Amino acid sequence: MSRSWAVGTARSNGRAEPLPIEIWVLVGGAFVIAIGFGLVAPVLPQFARSFGVGVAAASAIVSAFALMRLLFAPVSGRLVQRLGERSVYLGGLLIVAVSTGASALAQSYWQLMVLRSLGGIGSTMFTVSSLALVIRMSPPAARGRVSGLWSTGFLIGSVSGPMVGGALSGLGLRMPFVIYAVALLLVTGAVYLALRNSQLAAPEPVGGVRMMSFREAWARSEYRAVLWSNFANGAAIFGVRMALVPLLVVEVLHQTPGMAGVALTVFAAGNVAVLFLAGRYSDRWGRKPFLITGSLICALGTAGLGVADTLPWLLGTSFVAGLGAGLFTPTQQAAVADIIGPNARGGPVLAGFQMAADLGTVLGPVAVGALAQQASYGLALAVTGGLLAVAAVGWAVVPEPSRKREEPSRKRAVEDECDHICGADGADHQLAVHDAEVDHAVNEVAGAPSADSPVPPIAEPAAGQVDGDALGSGRPARHAGPTPSDTEPTARDSISR
Repeated sequence: MSRSWAVGTARSNGRAEPLPIEIWVLVGGAFVIAIGFGLVAPVLPQFARSFGVGVAAASAIVSAFALMRLLFAPVSGRLVQRLGERSVYLGGLLIVAVSTGASALAQSYWQLMVLRSLGGIGSTMFTVSSLALVIRMSPPAARGRVSGLWSTGFLIGSVSGPMVGGALSGLGLRMPFVIYAVALLLVTGAVYLALRNSQLAAPEPVGGVRMMSFREAWARSEYRAVLWSNFANGAAIFGVRMALVPLLVVEVLHQTPGMAGVALTVFAAGNVAVLFLAGRYSDRWGRKPFLITGSLICALGTAGLGVADTLPWLLGTSFVAGLGAGLFTPTQQAAVADIIGPNARGGPVLAGFQMAADLGTVLGPVAVGALAQQASYGLALAVTGGLLAVAAVGWAVVPEPSRKREEPSRKRAVEDECDHICGADGADHQLAVHDAEVDHAVNEVAGAPSADSPVPPIAEPAAGQVDGDALGSGRPARHAGPTPSDTEPTARDSISR
């Protein structure tokens, strides 16, 4: 089967054809991984505290995981370039599965710290490689749709995880790690079986796939825009929202801690409402309308949180911010796929994209949290919304990412040809071509050899010589008469005219 997306979602007669089964396997894997992460995340600080450490040390366990994701992302990108997406993806899943299962057996705080750090390395491996694999297997006409499915699966899993974890809370602090490890092993086996004989997921032959470097992508303004956009996304959505909204609910609105979870769930509901549709319709209408509109809506919703003085206002602005994030999150991923292009491998490009979000997630809560402490929640969340507004402005001034770009080598060849024919010496070139054509025609008429013909001309009979063949055959004798130049124009003159 050809990799020309015969089973893809290229539209035929206005209808979308089914996606390849490999895409659905990866989306299902993202869903299970997100559920498992949601199982572990709520109990991890408590598990760390069970070793007799303080709040700061318990929080450092969470930071270590995020920090290793950030630091190891460039290495993950290079591994994808060298080993291929499938191998790195399966290897990352195995690392997270083993380290998570071993965390359930940890006997000290430092053992847990090392194991969670290893989990961060495996996490960035399968995050970068899975996104690269999805991009390479996605039909170009359905990148937005696939990104929407991917984001929706991961988001629903993230929301469902804590609810499942709450139902299993009676099993102890170690059991969620065991369940997550088993789930990861099952996902690894399912992905391996689904992709081992897949032509779509098979590694490309040496020299059969184009490698895109980070420097090549950085030269494009669209990539610089998506890096800032994802940094703002990491800071506002994954960083500030998780850190400040629970404090805002309890300290400013004087609500119970449980209402913070309700606010985050309402945000997720706004996401789910538009994620899939945004990705799908960005394939038709382009990426920029969704990137600009989504960033502005999320900016307004985020800034509105800072002036919330009632619970309904807080929930309403959370839903608005979720709608905005749902518009631009899958479209960002599709834009990165557009930048890399089909039949290409861009591990460093995807690593840079992932690092931008991780950097925002690490720096956002620290910087904005300090601003909230020194000034107010309103100012801190307004600054956070400003990051998203700047991202919208950035998208407004760059080209449409989904627009096809001409290959640089082909473009240079066309420009060179145009310069040769239509440049300053174009008239001379065309005259030379015309003269050559005229000379060739004259040679054919006169019997002279052309430059590319080894055949000698046929000798004309001398003046007064009679054609012997004509005498023997009864044909009129051919006598040499006056030369054409004496009585009529030359062939060259006739052709020139």
